[in-house]
Amino acid sequence: MIRFGLPVVLLMMAQMASADIVEARGGELRFLDKMTGVVSDHDLSIGQSQVQGKLTVTLDDCRYPSDQPTGEAYAHLTIMDQASADPVFKGWMIASSPALNALDHARYDVWVLRCDVPATADGSNG
Repeated sequence: MIRFGLPVVLLMMAQMASADIVEARGGELRFLDKMTGVVSDHDLSIGQSQVQGKLTVTLDDCRYPSDQPTGEAYAHLTIMDQASADPVFKGWMIASSPALNALDHARYDVWVLRCDVPATADGSNG
């Protein structure tokens, strides 16, 4: 099932209207295998894929508002399942609202944690 996430797009547009949006070079995703309870975090660059069990998750884009570089992340993901020729998810996820446009899969959950942001003056990167 492909989810285009109209509510997500509308929310993003409203939030983007108030700030400049910066495209990140990558982002961090969290995977949960609901059967085993195993949670793992993965840093991906734009265009990079991560295989987790039967899923292949590709980070297509990651953006954040310039005035909240560590407070919000919008990531466009394409998620394939080995059992399907079509994506089981293709659309935007928002880090602060993961349930708004979530992957609907019996075994796996995927969340966006953050986008990569440039290092700040104090040496941290968010």
